[in-house]
Amino acid sequence: MNLIWVPLLPLLGTLIPLLLGRYPRSMLALGTAFLPAVALGIVIHLIPQVMAGDYPVVSFEWIPLLSLNISFFLDGLGLMFCLLILGIGLLVILYARYYLAEGDNAGRFYASLVLFMTAMLGVVLSANLIQLWFFWELTSISSFLLITFWSHKTEARKGARMALTITGAGGLALLAGLIMIGELVGSYDLQRVLASGRLIVENEYYPVILALVLAGAFTKSAQFPFHSWLPQAMAAPTPVSSYLHSATMVKAGIFLMARFYPVLSQTELWFAVVSLVGLTTLLVGAYTALFKHDLKGLLAYSTISHLGLITLLLGLDTQLAAIAAMFHVINHAVFKASLFMAAGIIDHESGSRDMRKLNGLFRYMPYTATLAMVAASSMAGVPLLNGFLSKEMLFAESLNQHTLGSLSWLTPLLVTVGGALAVAYSLRFVHDVFFNGDPIDLPKTPHEPPRYMRVPVEVLVVLCLLVGILPDLIVGDLLVAVGASLMPEGVPEFSISIWHGFNIPLLMSFLAVLGGIALYSQRRHMFAFQAQFAEVDAKYAFEQSVQRLVRGATRLQEFIDNGSFQRYTFWLILAVGVVLGVPLLELASAQGSIARSDVDLVSIGGALLLIVGSVATVMVSHKRLLALVTVSVVGLVVSMAFAWFSAPDLALTQLSVEVATIILFLLALYFLPQRITLNHLSPARIVRDLGLATVVGALVGTLTYAMLTRPVNSISEFFTINAKTGGGGTNVVNVILVDFRGFDTFGEITVLAIAAIGIFKLLAGIRMFAPSADMDGRAWSRDRHPVMLMQISQSLLPLALLVSAYIFLRGHNLPGGGFIAGLVTAVALIQQYIANGVVWMRERGDLNFQWFIVSGLLLAFLSGAGSWIFERPFLTSWFDYFYLPLVGKFELASAMAFDLGVYLTVIGATLSILANLGKLTTAERPTPGGQS
Repeated sequence: MNLIWVPLLPLLGTLIPLLLGRYPRSMLALGTAFLPAVALGIVIHLIPQVMAGDYPVVSFEWIPLLSLNISFFLDGLGLMFCLLILGIGLLVILYARYYLAEGDNAGRFYASLVLFMTAMLGVVLSANLIQLWFFWELTSISSFLLITFWSHKTEARKGARMALTITGAGGLALLAGLIMIGELVGSYDLQRVLASGRLIVENEYYPVILALVLAGAFTKSAQFPFHSWLPQAMAAPTPVSSYLHSATMVKAGIFLMARFYPVLSQTELWFAVVSLVGLTTLLVGAYTALFKHDLKGLLAYSTISHLGLITLLLGLDTQLAAIAAMFHVINHAVFKASLFMAAGIIDHESGSRDMRKLNGLFRYMPYTATLAMVAASSMAGVPLLNGFLSKEMLFAESLNQHTLGSLSWLTPLLVTVGGALAVAYSLRFVHDVFFNGDPIDLPKTPHEPPRYMRVPVEVLVVLCLLVGILPDLIVGDLLVAVGASLMPEGVPEFSISIWHGFNIPLLMSFLAVLGGIALYSQRRHMFAFQAQFAEVDAKYAFEQSVQRLVRGATRLQEFIDNGSFQRYTFWLILAVGVVLGVPLLELASAQGSIARSDVDLVSIGGALLLIVGSVATVMVSHKRLLALVTVSVVGLVVSMAFAWFSAPDLALTQLSVEVATIILFLLALYFLPQRITLNHLSPARIVRDLGLATVVGALVGTLTYAMLTRPVNSISEFFTINAKTGGGGTNVVNVILVDFRGFDTFGEITVLAIAAIGIFKLLAGIRMFAPSADMDGRAWSRDRHPVMLMQISQSLLPLALLVSAYIFLRGHNLPGGGFIAGLVTAVALIQQYIANGVVWMRERGDLNFQWFIVSGLLLAFLSGAGSWIFERPFLTSWFDYFYLPLVGKFELASAMAFDLGVYLTVIGATLSILANLGKLTTAERPTPGGQS
């Protein structure tokens, strides 16, 4: 069975609840569960293959040059997480069918839930680092959607923002770490990375890589000091909490540490950081959980504590610590999911989660109470339940570690304290909710939930018992397979039987139980002690920090963005100067090994004309028409420079663009104020601006000189050699545009088309004021269409079209092509509009230039897609030579059809802008949606 279907089926399953949203809830739940259930069946089918060490792999090429492929593989670690993600996910889908209220959008909820399931499957199955990170971020986004499901609640919105911010920041750190790993190993393939552990550990950047990867893992798994987001995420519906915060999202960070355990561990730095963070999180979470009055709040902090426990195990330098960590991942997911579901039942059937009111519920819901008490006992580590076994393994491994050197005896002591706190808050959960008197002011009388709402809890509680009584039979082989993923050099022998005789770990478990009972019995003193400290609401503290950041950003923006275009330009040019200047300071000499060309009078004259035109443009910028004339001189000199230095294609393009641009400016300037009030600049600002311009000009000149006098390896030689044989043309520039880099050109004309259509729509509804006189008060001539201009333009039109056709047809072998020909045609047609008017042109053929754009893009696409018929890549060109009598030998190339698409698009885009801008001066104003 193909592994690709495991993440793909749930992805397709996100559509089912959106389609079945109007159907009855039972049908909706069954439809949602169908494809994930099939995916679970595929995973179960693959279990024997994974257990045998034959890991299924599936891969598709994406960007092979960057070692980026879409690839998945399933090993023991991925198998364990897939079973948890899909198995508990299906139970949550059933549970949510009864939990959600009638007014809740169940279709949207299920779609977000299955999307999150897909993201988690992608994380645990990815065999590519960048792909893993993509799914990692998708878990943050989809969990944001789930946490904000009740978006009308402010705590849901704030909690979701907090979770997304913290986990998103960790995700960025993780991306940096994964990129460093990929570049160091030379591949982003995860299996190659896992085989390169020594290479990474021995590298000088190992501490940086470790810090970045652990930042991603710690933020996602709510480790101290990043733990505060998880309790705030409890504003989500309880099915979300039972899924995200027991079996999936918070376990993603654990999975990441486990996945990179063979690569990044086995160093003192790993053991010190991971174990200390895990131990701190264990104690902080357990202590805080004891004082929470909200049921889900207690479970949230207990989750933090158990996540710290797992992290601590991954940080201990003992043989079986990693096995114990993965065992507790399974156990915690099972008992914590059942506890969250039980808490949701209590809230659903009593209307409250406040343990100060929830008293004596055993009389009202004895069946639910029994299930919850068994799950809570597992959380406390009571014998014959699964939680006892993994916690006893923790006690055993804490005795065999030497992380803290001579102070290593503190680890088992503090772990025992953490176990006692776990017993205490578990006792509080059981005693305060199900016993301890009678309920106090509950919104409704508690009662048992619907029968099938308890089924998921029953399944999970039965698993707690089965794993606790028959651990080797249920999970023994699975843990061996997981161990093979964590320890490729070999899994040490271990036993997870329920009895190992009288030993120190058993004594520690006994002391933890007694200590927990003692702590709970003295809870009044502990609550009085804790009351001395001011309680900090994490989400409001987070919101305050966000507001401070926003205020600081606002002040910075107000300083930079003050409405002065001159200031913006100053800072931009200054930044460019710094970026250019710093590297140039390290260059001993600007002159390279290439000899300088001789200076001739033509080059000097052109340079002087260019300088004079540029300076004149600045000097007369307040006189817009005159400034337009001087800037056109600059464009003309640049065109001549291209021709002088043997770049005729560029010269033709520049000249055509220059003409079209000047026409555009002339049309636009007609509507702008004709006089500009000059603000006299202070001498200091003049000196500042002149100095900055001089410095940046000197830097750019130096950089240009340094580049031109140094030999460079350019790809141009490849194009020159292969233009004729590979593209069928001798005009290298055109062959590059329509063949070698045709996809780039297709993207460029698409952008041009989008811009032209956008501008056309803006102009279609605009109403501009047309001035009646020039800047000196002289009225415009009443002769809008001079006879001489009309005659000359009409006489030039056939010649211009003939030149355009000639430039187009010869473009593959001589300077020219579709882009230049399109501009020539567009200029010739716009000249007719200017000379004869819109009405005259409309009478002789009302052209819809938007159809030119559509036809051009479609033709360019079809010429490229035609390659698929011959099983060749998109835009693969074809050419051949033919012979006809009288005509002789000639060439036909498929690139001509693509170039024709460029030609039509350029005409349509240029005239859509120019012709419609010209229409603003006519008596007939354009109407929205009207033709051009």
